[in-house]
Parts: sequence; structure tokens; C-alpha cells
Amino acid sequence: MTNSNLLLNDKAVAKLPYAEDGQYKARDTEVAGFFVRVGKRSKTFMAEGEFWRDGVRELRAQVKLGEFGEISTREARAKAKDVLGGLARGQRPGDDKPKRGAITLRAAWERYRDAHMIRKGRDAGTIANYRDHMERLLADWLDRPLGRLGRQPALVAERHEKITAENGRYIANGAMRSLRAIYNHARKSNPDLPPVNPVTAVDWNEEVRRNTGMATSATGKWLAELHDLENPIRREFHLMTLLSGSRPTALKKIKIEHIDLRRRIIHIPRPKGGANKAFDIPLSRAMVRCILRTIRLGRCLYPDQAAVWLFPADSAPGHIIEHKEDRRVLSKWGNDLRQSYRTLAQVAGVSELDVHLLMNHSLPGVNAGYITRDALLGGHLRKQQERISRVIEDSHGGGASDPVAAWLKSMKVEPEVVDGAQMALAA
Repeated sequence: MTNSNLLLNDKAVAKLPYAEDGQYKARDTEVAGFFVRVGKRSKTFMAEGEFWRDGVRELRAQVKLGEFGEISTREARAKAKDVLGGLARGQRPGDDKPKRGAITLRAAWERYRDAHMIRKGRDAGTIANYRDHMERLLADWLDRPLGRLGRQPALVAERHEKITAENGRYIANGAMRSLRAIYNHARKSNPDLPPVNPVTAVDWNEEVRRNTGMATSATGKWLAELHDLENPIRREFHLMTLLSGSRPTALKKIKIEHIDLRRRIIHIPRPKGGANKAFDIPLSRAMVRCILRTIRLGRCLYPDQAAVWLFPADSAPGHIIEHKEDRRVLSKWGNDLRQSYRTLAQVAGVSELDVHLLMNHSLPGVNAGYITRDALLGGHLRKQQERISRVIEDSHGGGASDPVAAWLKSMKVEPEVVDGAQMALAA
């Protein structure tokens, strides 16, 4: 028998003949989407409708309402209206409670922060960047289902363009990278999320690496600027940044207990990437002098804080917090000095691989993975560090009476001086 349309009621359904082969449908003329499916031995009330979510059609759903004889046509019609109304509101059939795929962006972000970033020891600055992206740039999305973004990637592409126009191309790219990581993490425990990350819809802004490193001629002028800096501890901090090529955030948090002058190393316990990226910096003679001057200054200016921190300050944590300077006073600081270190390392004839090791970068190439950094630390890498420091100090070119040269060469690093300083640190 072919499909038919009629006003369904108990009497009409009872008169419907069973199918001789397969099944057919008798659709209700009163409620669109309500019908009875007639087979060889059964008559089943059904509701059928399209399931839409966020303006996107996901499927055409059929829901069983009950068997004729177990429920009446009136009861089945009432159930059909509820089911069809739910479909119209975007409720997936059978959703009596939210599925895992309904996780909000807020919940996904908090889970990524706690279970992934904090548990794995990610740097506080990295976590702060993610928080800024989620809780400022994407704040209006926090309580929306993450699945909506997966189903409507155009929303993500539009937001990237909006952030680019209002905040800049670099931060827009950064926000999208954060969203991409959080979405990928959420999919591990929410398989109902659309499998394609919506960030794939983004047309990324071109990013150009800043080229702010100094050559030797500029380094000499910079050292003169640095010598005139009013705060002597900040002066030594910027010098150590250049001499080590380290990230300022790592140097700020160096504790006295991290310094071993006898072995001539500084231990960095939590660099970018967390505790599993901890490493030791080999110290040149210039770096040892810088440390000794800083310790002496700190004990005079900030005696309580200097008992803990290498670069003490009158701040809540007790160390330097903000490393930025007025560029009219000091033209280069922060990442400028990190780039300068790499540039000056080439002038010193230090190989690219050794620079990677000194700066704790990931090593390029497969064979580089077999290099044991600690085995090179005390001898080879310290010699390379010494060569870089010599290029930096010699860039100023002043004589013995020059105040900049006198400052750079102040503090002796003979063994007895270093031993005495180490004993004082231990005390």
C-alpha cells in the first residue's frame, strides 16, 4: 500500500490495513510531521522533522512515539507536538540532558587552563596571555556552546578580522591560536564537537619577525646609555639580559639559591615551556662581574629582598617586575637584547647550534637530538659564552679611564673572590 494523508484518530488508525510487504506511512493532516508507520504486524506512531542548530541543518530526525494500542492517537499527537517543538528550538532528539558536545567556551577554557597548562607547569605569562584572549577578546562567547563555533566557522573568521582591525594583527593571530588549542583539547573529552577546528577558516595575518638586534657599533653606544641609567640594579639587569641572551621574565625570577659561582652557572628552573625546560646558563667572566655587582648593590638598596632575589626591588614579590624603559633613555631592552645576543654571537664566530644550546632553544635536525647539553656546559659552551661577552664588552672601545669601561671591568673574578662570594651566598 502506498503512503497516504488523513486525519489520524484511533478509529482511522484501526482501519489501516497492515502492509503486505515492507511498510508504508499514513501522515496526519492536522500536525505536519506526525504519522503512523504501518508494517506487517505493527502500527507505530512517529514524529519527523528537520533538526537545525545555529542556522545550520544537521539532520532529518525521526522519533518513535509509541505503538498503536499502547498509547492513543491523542497521546501520540501531543507527544509529536513536543518533539517537533524541540526540533524547532534546536534540541537534538533524545537530549534529556546536555551532551558533552554542549560544553561552553568558558568550561573548555577553564579545563584547558587547569588540566593542561597549570598541571604541566606552563609559564604564568603564557597563561595570562590565554586569559586575556578568552576573557577580554572573546568574552562575549564564553557562555556559548563551543559546538556552535564548530558548526559556524564563519563566526571565527569574522572575529579574527574584527580583532585585527581593533587590536592589531599579531594579537588577532594570537587569540585564534589560543582558541584553536582550547578547541582541540576539548574535543578529546567531547566527541560530539564538530571534528574540524573552526579556526581553520581564519585567513592568518602575515607576521614579520621584529629585527631590532644590535651590531657591535650600536652595542657600544647602547652600553653608554645603559651606564647612565639612574637605577643601578636595573642597569645590571639589562646588561645581564644582553650577556646571557635570556628572556627577561626568566631573569627577573632568579633567586640567590639558583646561582653557583664556583661552577659558574645560573640555574633557570622555570623558563618558557615550564619546569621540564629547566636549564643552566654558563657564566662568562663578564657575567660573574655583573652578578657580584648586583648582589652588592641589592644588599645596600634592598637588603630584605636581596636575601632571596638576584634582582631585588621594592615590589610585592620582591624582584623587578617591569623591565621596560623609556626608549629616549635606553633605546633597547627586552627582546631587543635577546636578538642582539644572537647577532653578536655570529660576530664572535659562535655556531648556530651552540647559540641554540646557550639560549635553550629546541635543536634543529634529527641528529641534534643526540647532543647532551650538560656534557658541553662546563667547557665548550662556557668558552663560547666568553667569546660573546668579549665582543659585547669590546664594542664600547673605551680605555681604562673611560667610565663605561671602568664599570664593565669592576669587580674581580679571581678564584678567591668567587669562593668568598659563594660562601656569602650560602650563608
